[in-house]
Amino acid sequence: MNSNTKRPIGVTIIAILTIIGGIALLIGGLGFIAFAGVLSVVSSEESSTEAANIAALGILPMILGVLMVVIGIIYLIVSYGLLKGKGWAWTITIIVTIIGIVIQIISAVSTGLLTSSLASGLATHIIGIIISGIIIFYLYRPHVRSYFKG
Repeated sequence: MNSNTKRPIGVTIIAILTIIGGIALLIGGLGFIAFAGVLSVVSSEESSTEAANIAALGILPMILGVLMVVIGIIYLIVSYGLLKGKGWAWTITIIVTIIGIVIQIISAVSTGLLTSSLASGLATHIIGIIISGIIIFYLYRPHVRSYFKG
């Protein structure tokens, strides 16, 4: 980052939201890991068939929890890059936001098909799609791009 380039306020806001998301993912992931631990303790108190079934159920929350913790850590690293004007953080934010838009559109269409109303599906996801679009538009603004190129 160029020492003459001041961080745009929108980048700070995006970084703060990324930090909040990272912390939420860490907490949620640790919760899933703890839940998987509880299932393993319960499974040790049951008969062998029931224990195997309960232990098998504990694998999914464990995997999900570890994945959430890893993604939470990545969010925190990206937020650091956003605050410091690192180009890689800009690129990752653009890619993740585009993936988010695609997922939201797919989810909206799926919801619309399940409820037999595409308008209903879009209505439930439109705010997220708009916010993601605004973030991408903002990150491509010349003064924001120069902050990350500096």
